[in-house]
Amino acid sequence: MTVVELAMFPELPGRLFTPADAGRLRAVAAVEMAAPLTGFRSPEARERLGRARILLTGWGSPLLDERALDDAPRLRAVVHAAGSVKGHVSPEVFARGIPVSSAAAANAVPVAEYTVAMILLAGKGAPALAREYRARREDLGLVRRSLDIGNHGRTVGLVGASRTGRRVLELLRPFDLRVLLADPFVDPPTARSLGARLVDLDEIFTASDIVSLHAPATAHTRGMVSRRRLAAMRDGATLINTARGSLVDQDALVAELVGGRLSAVLDVTEPEVTAAESPLWELPNVVLTPHIAGALGNEMTRLGSSAVEEVLRVVAGEPLLHRVDPATLFMTA
Repeated sequence: MTVVELAMFPELPGRLFTPADAGRLRAVAAVEMAAPLTGFRSPEARERLGRARILLTGWGSPLLDERALDDAPRLRAVVHAAGSVKGHVSPEVFARGIPVSSAAAANAVPVAEYTVAMILLAGKGAPALAREYRARREDLGLVRRSLDIGNHGRTVGLVGASRTGRRVLELLRPFDLRVLLADPFVDPPTARSLGARLVDLDEIFTASDIVSLHAPATAHTRGMVSRRRLAAMRDGATLINTARGSLVDQDALVAELVGGRLSAVLDVTEPEVTAAESPLWELPNVVLTPHIAGALGNEMTRLGSSAVEEVLRVVAGEPLLHRVDPATLFMTA
């Protein structure tokens, strides 16, 4: 029987795999669900690697480097039950022709849902009005006030037609929004088929009421949301970041937010946990969440199901549905 070894945080298997999915896995493979590998250097780990034909990884997986691969001569596939594989799959894995699968498409679903929810709430002015209502505890007289809120005809700009970006575009279709897209790897007809008009990156920031980031963290994208681009945003515009904090000039963003000209929904920052003394914690025009957009709670089982499907395909000799292409890894998360 095919041997599958898990490599991830010890507490993850019970959260990733439903009893039904664990049963499907055990039906075709010998797998120890209760004791995933958390390192590849111990004698026990090396022995288990030596038997493994499939490595089923998750958050907390050790780096699968040349030394670990030498200890895994039977390895035929790496199936990752999460998104990015950059942290644990070394280039040597691809060099040896070992196929790698990722559950990035499954993880894109909750990120996109969170993003669309925040786009609509930001367009409605909900975060700021909720804070004002809580502070005043009285009728705000909204009907009599001139408010620049509402989602009728509002312009939303997306940076990046990634898996998440494309899912966001799909979910936005039913709403009365004008959607712009900036992505150097997308042409105008493709953008139109996705429900957006392709523009350059600068126009995204000058023309949008809400800008949502869906680009990967690379050397090229670091700081792409620069001081100049932030300054070019419309007064009262909102920046949503569910991608990576490194995409944004953090100092420039904080300055704009402290000044009150812009608002932001930040699920990621740089550093990953915002400094305790940062004004972001208290600003009324900021929604700061602890990296919750991706799969958490019952959403994690979607990742597990995706990974189990891939393992079943490997065992059956079928091609992976979500194979990672090393040639395009530089432009993905």
